[in-house]
This record gives sequence, C-alpha cells and structure tokens, in this order.
Amino acid sequence: MNGPRTIPPRPRDRLYAALTLVLAVLLLPAAFVRGPGRARERACRWALWMRFPAEDLRGLDAGARTAFEAARTEALWGHGQLLGLTSGYRDAVVQQRMFDEEVRRTGSPATARMLVLPPAESSHVRGIALDVRPHEGARWLEEHGARYDLYRMYDNEWWHFEYRPDACGTPPPRRPHPGIGYILENGGQL
Repeated sequence: MNGPRTIPPRPRDRLYAALTLVLAVLLLPAAFVRGPGRARERACRWALWMRFPAEDLRGLDAGARTAFEAARTEALWGHGQLLGLTSGYRDAVVQQRMFDEEVRRTGSPATARMLVLPPAESSHVRGIALDVRPHEGARWLEEHGARYDLYRMYDNEWWHFEYRPDACGTPPPRRPHPGIGYILENGGQL
C-alpha cells in the first residue's frame, strides 16, 4: 500500500495534537454529564471543533459521518493523532464551480478531471468523500481506515478518502487520480 509521500511531522502539529488531547481530557467530565455512553466521542468532537472551527460535517452521508467520527475518536484517544476534515459534502453547484475553475486553469476538461471531477462523477456530491488533514492524520487513516470502511482512493491525493462499506474491509483498488475512469472510457486519451 502506498502511503502519503513522507513529510516529516511538523513540531507544531505534534503540539496541536497534544493540546487537543489535553483539551478532550478536560472536556470529558462535561461530555459524560451530557451522555455517559458517548462521552469520549463527544469530548473528542468538542476538542476538534476548537482545533478546526471551520470544519463542517453537515451533508455527509449518515454512514460516512458515523464512520469518520468513530475513526477520529480512536485516532485521538488511542493514538494521539488529529483527524480533521477540510472538505466533505459539496453541493453540485460548488462542485461544478470547482471543476470549471480547474478547466480554466488547465485548459482542458480531461486534464481538470485529474484533480476535480464534475458533479455527476464526484463522491463529494454524494456525501461519501472526505478530504482530511493534517498529513499525519491522513497517514493514520490510511493505516486504520478499513475498520471504518474509509479508504484512500487516489495516488495523487493523500487527503482524499471515501466511505465504502461495500468493500468489506478490503481496500478498493487505488487509482492514479480521479479522472482515470474518464481517460479509460475515452481510449486512454486526455
């Protein structure tokens, strides 16, 4: 399995992870009062919200959201790793705008597909795609994500994971980039 290219952890990332874990521990009593059976998950969610305040889990498929929250809870409590979401669900209008911008930048719809798919092809629009951060969190998710049916899908995107419960714990074949299906359908031509 090819992991994300090796980037040494930044000292600040280690500090953020340690501080977030300490914050989660401090929040645990309040989380326990709110719901004893899910206190660790709730404390984790609160602590990560303070670390990643712009994060938005709304619109994710219910299974994808449950899997992601369970994975990030284990990552923080069990391994001291942060797992944040930079982008999850995108509505079709936002996805189309991103695709159109990439077409303008690259000059070609086929080339744009190497990084951004049109809405009809995007797992973000279906609410099952998760772009995660930081790099260490993505590395952790790549190693442990199968337990949650979360899999890295593309060689060129270390951050992009998808919820695939139909994979039954076996990682789907990773593709070089998002647009490979389009290229194969068009006789290998960009």
